[in-house]
Amino acid sequence: MKKAGALGLGAVLALVLLIGAAWFLSGWWGAADVEEDTNFIVPSGSTLTAVAAKLEDEGLIASADSFLLRAKLFGSGDPIKAGEFLLPAGASPATILDTFQNGEVINRFVTVPEGLPSIMVYERLMAEDLLTGEIPVPAEGSVLPDTYSFERGETRAAVLARMQAAMQNYLAEAWPKRGPDIAVDNIKDAVILASIVEKETGVARERKMVAGLYSNRVKDGMLLQADPTIIYPITKGKPLGRRIRQSEIAAINDYNTYTMVGLPKGPITNPGRESIAAVLNPAKTTARYMVADGTGGHAFAETLDEHNRNVAKWFELRRQRGEM
Repeated sequence: MKKAGALGLGAVLALVLLIGAAWFLSGWWGAADVEEDTNFIVPSGSTLTAVAAKLEDEGLIASADSFLLRAKLFGSGDPIKAGEFLLPAGASPATILDTFQNGEVINRFVTVPEGLPSIMVYERLMAEDLLTGEIPVPAEGSVLPDTYSFERGETRAAVLARMQAAMQNYLAEAWPKRGPDIAVDNIKDAVILASIVEKETGVARERKMVAGLYSNRVKDGMLLQADPTIIYPITKGKPLGRRIRQSEIAAINDYNTYTMVGLPKGPITNPGRESIAAVLNPAKTTARYMVADGTGGHAFAETLDEHNRNVAKWFELRRQRGEM
């Protein structure tokens, strides 16, 4: 009878140990307290101890100490990454740690369209609530239009720096590929002329032709007479929202190419890759004039007489549309 009792006690102890082990293991591989898909931020420079405390504070695990103990016993020694992560509903502590070590950081995106002036790049970044910090209005023409990823809590200055580095990198790559005898002899002037091309046509197939036309005017010492250069000093590149006034056409400043020969003193927007490439390798054309053709594009002309005929056609079309 004593022997049977001893065996019974041993079985009880084994059962207790088994239950305890199962409980301990379930505390790592069983579900934590993530009741729904949850975004969690690991701050830059955080230790696993600090992250565990943050998980407990946010109610995603029951105990930071228990999490750390099990992580030491069962988890890998890989470092955790900073950033924002998605913890799926029902995630286990093991899944949570693996997410911080090997998961994908959630990226968000901000887009700078081709031809967006710097004042609007500034406004777009300042309006993004998930970014932090202040920035100045970037120099016109310093931002490469593109879509950029960012992480929650990242500084606006860091995102802007990537945008500007992208422009510098593209220019460094594109400038050596320029064609012979182009109208500009330095990168700065190439960006200025490209900004005019960018604002003068939204038709991709026309960019090289428009670049060729303005290149001819620059070489000939003609007035560029680009309407967007009238608008820029007034709105910093934002839409004018009305017809240009005669007084504005006659205004004398460092941008108005109706009253000055040559390029403006700086870009009038942030030109995209294609407009820059068009200036560096423009179409070989004798055209020096253009006017809207009613289809969204332009009619090009070599002589003023031909241009005047094109203008007459455009005015007649506008009258038919009731625009004049």
